[in-house]
Amino acid sequence: MTTHPSVTAHWRRLDRAGTDRCTLSRLDNGWMLVGHAAWDEGALDYCVRCGPEWATLSGDVTGTYRDAQIGLSIQRTPGGWSVNGTPQPEAEDHTDLDLGFTPATNLLPLRRLPRSLTAPVTAPAAWLVPEMTHLKTLSQIYSGTGSTVTYAAPSVGYAADLTVHPSGFVTHYPGLWEGWVDD
Repeated sequence: MTTHPSVTAHWRRLDRAGTDRCTLSRLDNGWMLVGHAAWDEGALDYCVRCGPEWATLSGDVTGTYRDAQIGLSIQRTPGGWSVNGTPQPEAEDHTDLDLGFTPATNLLPLRRLPRSLTAPVTAPAAWLVPEMTHLKTLSQIYSGTGSTVTYAAPSVGYAADLTVHPSGFVTHYPGLWEGWVDD
């Protein structure tokens, strides 16, 4: 496996103490996000692998959360998703994986969707719930152009204008995260 030049994003949480750092690398057969998030409830390492067109293939999450050891192997299967081999029927067969504890995975639909979203686009994701126990559908709606994208996740009551770096990493997630990207 050959890696190509990469880009790294750094964030700090706005809703509590915490940080995240993620590197996006291009591989011969797609893309990979590798990161580490740490906050008062946990410290998690994560890796998300995508095909060349930004469809998520798999992800891994390891570390501690609420004093428990976490070890998740997330796979996109022909009919949907699995976590540690257990089918996740609530996640359906969505293209994207959203690891709810990091802003890094918003990059996935932002890289796949057209750069100019003149009309709202729905991009539901297989979402790792805050308890880190299973995946379910997260409805996401994106619209906007350039460095500002309007985002809504109605099922969790969140909507805001996100600031997006040309790499696709979100650098301002109002109320939750702010950060920067090393070019």
